[in-house]
Amino acid sequence: MRILVLGAGGVGGYFGGRLVEQGKDVSFLVRSRRKHQLEKNGLVIRSVNGDFSFTPKLLTKTDAAAPYDVVLFSTKAYHLEEAINDLKPFIGEKTVIIPLLNGVDHLSSLKQAFGNDKVIGGLCFIETTLNRDGDIVQTSAADRLVFGEIEKLDTDRIRQITDTFSGTKANFVLSDHIEQDMWHKYLFIAAFSGVTTLMRAPIGPIRESDGGQNFIRQLLEEIEQIMKACGAPIAENIIEKHMQTIQDLSYDMKSSMQRDMEKGLFIEGEHLQGYLLKIAKELDVDTPLLKVVYQNLKVYEEML
Repeated sequence: MRILVLGAGGVGGYFGGRLVEQGKDVSFLVRSRRKHQLEKNGLVIRSVNGDFSFTPKLLTKTDAAAPYDVVLFSTKAYHLEEAINDLKPFIGEKTVIIPLLNGVDHLSSLKQAFGNDKVIGGLCFIETTLNRDGDIVQTSAADRLVFGEIEKLDTDRIRQITDTFSGTKANFVLSDHIEQDMWHKYLFIAAFSGVTTLMRAPIGPIRESDGGQNFIRQLLEEIEQIMKACGAPIAENIIEKHMQTIQDLSYDMKSSMQRDMEKGLFIEGEHLQGYLLKIAKELDVDTPLLKVVYQNLKVYEEML
């Protein structure tokens, strides 16, 4: 299968690179500045799971290419509309798009742009960042990409994609309940990014501070209330699972939103916490802690 990765940053560059490492046919759709950087330095992965560097096949939005079989859609939410427009020339009748954005709000935009049949479910768990040279740096071992059909679970195309993704150093996992997985990830990342950006600290000092774990739990429970109110398919024991995950994270683990704030970059607060608060307002769900988290993000954006 011919694979197109939208972006070559910490997410797309890593998972696309691991597929290249396994000998798969992968191209990267990037902006001109990133293209020049990659042409000069190559795509470099510096990872606790093993380093890898190579000369990637690169495209920009003005280049011509035949439609691709699979697209890993790994852009940030605030670039969603622009990314959709950039991607359109490379989408064919049978192209499958796997979105790796946090949250769920992007699904409707992707389906409207490309059609319901072309968009399946997807998410990833990974902590990566780009250094000054544009290398992808991964200091914690988690590198799981989860994908699956939203409706008809067992299809020829999902079996072919699963086979294509197999055998890499990264964990590509087929799910038969991807919609629930996406909501569970949304619940976790909205709380995790919320507390780390609010406290300006990695998760270790937060959870070990007096009252820290209670604060995390209360924020998770607020978000859970919103999701239940809108009928999201979340499991009854998800809070306990997420609290255990929080406990298992390395002391120095930071959210990607926190890393973006430390670099003075745009953030996905509107797409994540903002979307939840919109639902909460519509359904009259009280969320005092989430409002504080969101206000902190709005102040940061005001100061950019």
